Formats: sequence, structure tokens, C-alpha cells
Amino acid sequence: MAEESSSGERTESPSSKRRSDFRKKGQVAQSREVQAAAMFTLLLLFWIFFAPIFWEQIREMMTALWRDSGEYAITTLSLMQLSYYIGAGLAMALAPLFLVVLVVGFFATFLQIGWLFTTQPLMPDLAKLDPIKGMARFVSKRSLVEVIKSLLKVGLIGWVAYKTVKGEFGQALLLLQMPVEHTVLYLAKTAALVMAKVAAIMIVLAILDYAFIRWEMEEKMKMSKQEQKEEMKETEGDPHIKSKIRSIQQQMARRRMMAAVPEADVVITNPTHIAVAIQYQAGKMDAPLVLAKGQELVAEKIREIAREHDIPLVENPPVARLLHSKVEVGQSIPEEMFKAVAEILAYVYSLKGRR
Repeated sequence: MAEESSSGERTESPSSKRRSDFRKKGQVAQSREVQAAAMFTLLLLFWIFFAPIFWEQIREMMTALWRDSGEYAITTLSLMQLSYYIGAGLAMALAPLFLVVLVVGFFATFLQIGWLFTTQPLMPDLAKLDPIKGMARFVSKRSLVEVIKSLLKVGLIGWVAYKTVKGEFGQALLLLQMPVEHTVLYLAKTAALVMAKVAAIMIVLAILDYAFIRWEMEEKMKMSKQEQKEEMKETEGDPHIKSKIRSIQQQMARRRMMAAVPEADVVITNPTHIAVAIQYQAGKMDAPLVLAKGQELVAEKIREIAREHDIPLVENPPVARLLHSKVEVGQSIPEEMFKAVAEILAYVYSLKGRR
């Protein structure tokens, strides 16, 4: 029981495949607070520079309306034309703000999760229609955390705004004796100060929220040891099956190697621990070729086949060890061993009466 419990605990770091699977499902570390803070802050900065242009456009539109108001006949068509003119003018004036909202919203998301397009979160899930599970989500730990975060954010922003306005209250009493334009300018500066402090608070909260969501997502993606084993089986195959396949492949390679031993010209031995079968065809090969090699039981089998086919066995432990360690089956012997092997082949040819 203890072993099952420990294997079910998610204590292991997520693999790249698990991260990819979560990403394909749209489960990524994304903070709405980052988007809200980025949009509010950049819109505030943009508005500071854009406000004079905006009010100038509004002033020009209102001036044109007042100037031409006496020429309009009050009809259904003229009212429709007037509505279109005002709507088009406001749309043109506000278009830069809408464009900033789109651009900032895109980059605020892109910088958090990168490029991601998936339709999996849009797929219908009947489990989400379960009213019992739906109510459970409303009272879940996640929902409670979100409510607490929202309350803290609203409370903190409200408190900062209140303290800022309260600090300016004494000077606001003097506005009763000042011209209207001074009052409007003072209110604008106070509003800008409040919004700047709110933006600073939202940036700090966004950083904390993003760090918390990243940590939460890492915890969610963690794997148990059993999940790691299952994933390894899916990606790399069952280790037992792979081992059996390797064993079968080795057996087949060994059979092919043993089938080539009768074509050898000589078998160089250790004399009992190692055996290497060599073939050389003058005029067809640049260098002698290793047809087969092996140790212990494999070496014994090579020697047995060599005896059955009257292939000479030559004892030369140094050459046998070098050939076994440096040359793979099917490869030619290296140049530094030409002389030693050539002497052995010359000896074998002399025994067979070959020149």
C-alpha cells in the first residue's frame, strides 16, 4: 500500500512530451492580470499623448455641426445622415485607441505563451454539462483563490485611489475661486495621478499573479513515477519487448556470421577464448576482411565450423585480440595490421600449396 501511494504522488518534473500535451490542450501559464495591466498602462500612456489630437478632432466635428446646423432640415433622411456623420467621426477619432487595444492584447498574450493555435479547448465536453460538477467548480479551491485575488485587487486599488484623492482634497477647495479651465486642468492631473498609481499597482499584481500561475502550472504538470514509466512505454516501447527484439536481432546476425565462416581462408585464435575468421581474395579485395569473430562459446562455434570445412586454425593471441577489439564483422583490417595478417595468410597458403 505504501508503495502504491508513493508511486501515485506527482513528485517528478514534467517531461517535454507532457508539456507538449498540455500545450496542445490549451493548458498554458497565462495570467489575465498581465493582459489587464499591459492594456491599462499602455492605453494610459497612449492617451496622454493622443488626448490633444482626439479633442481637436472632436472640436472640429462639433464646430462643423454647429456651423451647419441652421442648414439642416429635420427629416428622417437628414437625421440618418447626421447620425452617420457623428458615428463615423467618433469611430475615426477612437480608431487609434482600438488599434492599441488589439496590438497590446495580442502581444500581452504572445509574450506569455508564444504562438499557439489549438481547437481542442473548443471541442464539446459532455462532462462539463454535469450540473453537480459545475457546482463543484463554483466552490472549488481555484474559484476561492480567484475571488480572494479579485477582492484584494479591488480593495488595494480603491484604497490607493481614496488616499490620493484625499491628499488633494485640501487644494480642491480652492478651485471654487478659480476659472473653469483651471478646475478642469486640476481634475485632469488628479485623475492622471490616480490612474498612474493604479497602473503601478496592476503591474506589481500582474508579476505576482504570473509567477503564481507558472508555479501552479508546473505543479499540475508534474508526474508520478508510474506516469513516467507509462510515457516511456508509449514513446520508446516496452523495455521487455525491445530487449527481446534486440535478442532476436543478435541471434539473426550471429547466424549470418556463422554462415559466412566456411568462406574464410583462416581462423586466428587466442587459442581458446577468441576466434576471428579472415578472408582474402587477391585482385578483388584491397585488404583482408573479417567474416566472423567471437569469444568463449561463439569462438568455440567458429572453430568447430572451421574444422568441419578444413579451414586452418592459426594460434596468434596478440593478432587475435587486436582484430577482435578493433575490427567489426564485415570490415577490412586496418593498415597497421597488414603485415601481421599477411604473414599468417602466407603461412596458410604455403600449407595449401597456394602461391
